Amino acid sequence: MADNSKIGVYICTDCGIGESLSIEGLEKVAKSELHVPVCKSHPFLCSDDGVQVIRDDINKEGVNKIVIAACSARVNTDMFDFDQSLYVTERVNIREHVAWTQPPNTEPTQAIANDNLRMGVMRISKSEAPVPNTTDVERTILVVGGGNAGLTAAIEAASAGYKAVIVEKASSLGGWAKKNYKGYPVKPPFNELLAPSIDSKVKAVEGNPAIKVYLNSKILQIAGEPGMFDVKIDNAKGESSSEETFRVGAVIMATGWKPYDASQLSAFYGYGRYKNVVTNVEMEAIALKGKIARPSDGKPAKSVVFLQCAGQRDENHIPYCSVVCCNVSLKQAKYVRESNADAGAYIIYKDMRTPGIYENFYKATQDDPGIFLAKGEVRAIEEAPDGSLLVDIDNQLLGKDMRIQADIVVLATGMVSNMLPDGMAVNAVTPEYVGELITKKTQDGDIQELNIFPWTLNLKYRQGPEMPHLKYGFPDSHFICFPYETRRTGIYAAGAVRHPMDGLQSTTDATGAALKAIQCIELTAQGKAVHPRAGDTSFPEFRLESCTQCRRCTVECPFGVLDEDEKGTPQAHPYRCRRCGTCMGACPQRIISFSNYSVDMISAMLKSLDVPSEGEEPFVVALICENDAYPALDMAGINRMNLNPNYRFISLRCLGGTNLVWVTDALSRGIDGLMLIGCKYGENYQCHFIKGSQMASERLSKVQETLGRLNLEAERVEQVQLAINEWDQLPRILEDFSEKLKGFGPNPFKGF
Repeated sequence: MADNSKIGVYICTDCGIGESLSIEGLEKVAKSELHVPVCKSHPFLCSDDGVQVIRDDINKEGVNKIVIAACSARVNTDMFDFDQSLYVTERVNIREHVAWTQPPNTEPTQAIANDNLRMGVMRISKSEAPVPNTTDVERTILVVGGGNAGLTAAIEAASAGYKAVIVEKASSLGGWAKKNYKGYPVKPPFNELLAPSIDSKVKAVEGNPAIKVYLNSKILQIAGEPGMFDVKIDNAKGESSSEETFRVGAVIMATGWKPYDASQLSAFYGYGRYKNVVTNVEMEAIALKGKIARPSDGKPAKSVVFLQCAGQRDENHIPYCSVVCCNVSLKQAKYVRESNADAGAYIIYKDMRTPGIYENFYKATQDDPGIFLAKGEVRAIEEAPDGSLLVDIDNQLLGKDMRIQADIVVLATGMVSNMLPDGMAVNAVTPEYVGELITKKTQDGDIQELNIFPWTLNLKYRQGPEMPHLKYGFPDSHFICFPYETRRTGIYAAGAVRHPMDGLQSTTDATGAALKAIQCIELTAQGKAVHPRAGDTSFPEFRLESCTQCRRCTVECPFGVLDEDEKGTPQAHPYRCRRCGTCMGACPQRIISFSNYSVDMISAMLKSLDVPSEGEEPFVVALICENDAYPALDMAGINRMNLNPNYRFISLRCLGGTNLVWVTDALSRGIDGLMLIGCKYGENYQCHFIKGSQMASERLSKVQETLGRLNLEAERVEQVQLAINEWDQLPRILEDFSEKLKGFGPNPFKGF
């Protein structure tokens, strides 16, 4: 314990705590056993009077490390908010995790509370207040892409008082929106198509002195970190080009979408074989010419068939729905009717998907006598001698086959993220894909690295120059909890590059991304994390004199915080960090720590436990993720579920921070079993820190060797995936593991 540290323990007796526990017993542990200089109880600690007791001790007694033994760390955060730069606060949960999950006034219940207090005091004794790493930041936002989303993001940033720079590879602004003949109706009666609004956004950008635009330009490199990204671009001017460099504080990637390669649909739909089979994108180009006419000969089209989900919701092409296509076909059917009042349009769909206000557009279109909608499947398409197309349909509404003779067949081919290289199938992209993997040998074994070719952002990151993806190449960071986030801190995706969306949705999306970029810049200036640990001012510290250049930390960091020098020594970019501690768990030398979170801290907590020297019931420690497992445990308490009293819970920022030394520390202390409870992972789930649970599982797969040296069963260590809404499963999970441990008998290290 540092010489200038003074710990104060404050025990609340409200909410049933005083009726369930011996407060005198807890005070005895604090004073007599742990020798805490200040220890007080209060009947209502989260009241103004209770908080004032703590503040008085801070001001008069010099307390600078505050242990609050009361309710969950997830509640009353505003009341127990003391200056992080001066004081360390530790929340010891004796309400939800003890008083509300255990029978009152029993020896095992008191033992849990005593151990929780021991661990809390030990945790805070190994913790120091982080020194805020404030910095000067550049309050300019780079927007990559000048389409609807990019223009919106730049306008919103400028409206909030920030500068914006747009880099667009084309010779003009507007993107796909400039290629639309008309837009959907967005207000009653939903039967009049709208003139495109993109020109007004282009004018707003071009007339705003806070927005600088580079056309015919591409990103050569983005280096640095939030608040201080250094950008190098190639700006083409006529036949010459020049490189320019500038600094920005955050990046919004609004590079948009591209149509699915319809040539992949040639065999079945005839695209490329039949001149009058076109895509919905090509139909917009036809409409812009003024009349809906056949591409083959320019004759006015009297019958147009729209085929929905052409290659979409199909595992061989695009497995997902592109959201916009039903509305686009409704809109283009109205083009046909506006072009020729005697023409007919047929929309053949699997399902008609017009969410939100667009359901009104769908209903209004149904009232048009010249537009026919049918749920069905295409049987075949043939070309007649006159160039017209014969479309055989299984009409599932009428329950019979039908044939339509069409002048044009329009394929709703769908949207693909511009993050994907041309020619790459969306269903061939793994969640981790940002390039080809190569294997390099190191002194600590083989490590897979990315051998990546440049695409759009050209990030100067050790983990590659592009954004890691989720499914199908969309660069989200977390599809449940953190919209707009990517796995590169300070870089935000917006618009259809993030997932398929229409213009109205991309406008909203870009506004949100601009807000996130601003938030990142301002929190970075204060040395604070953006998410998930918003406001965290700690940074990883590296004892590099002991580094063996194994590169585990640089490989496993989910956010690309660490680069390497030529020897493989990690080089930190601290403002990229999200404070998960994954690097800390990855390091076999244990040289990485935070001022208020370390390998030594958790080891000390394990060693502080009063492990029974004998007993029939296994004694278990559970390392729990603070994002899902801890609140799930809270929910079990709120619902007064009875939990096994032989468990002790230690919260981690993320299971990705699990260091295997904790396994040795726990089991060599005589603890019978170690359980890790963290977020679900896999195709349909994702850890808050991307892959922490997955990495913990991979590390535990290597625990056999460690336990073999201790002559212990590997099954004494188990990982459980738990979502926050599965709190009701906790009693069974704990009991099942306890029963398994009984089969192994007591840990032979008990009593040593």
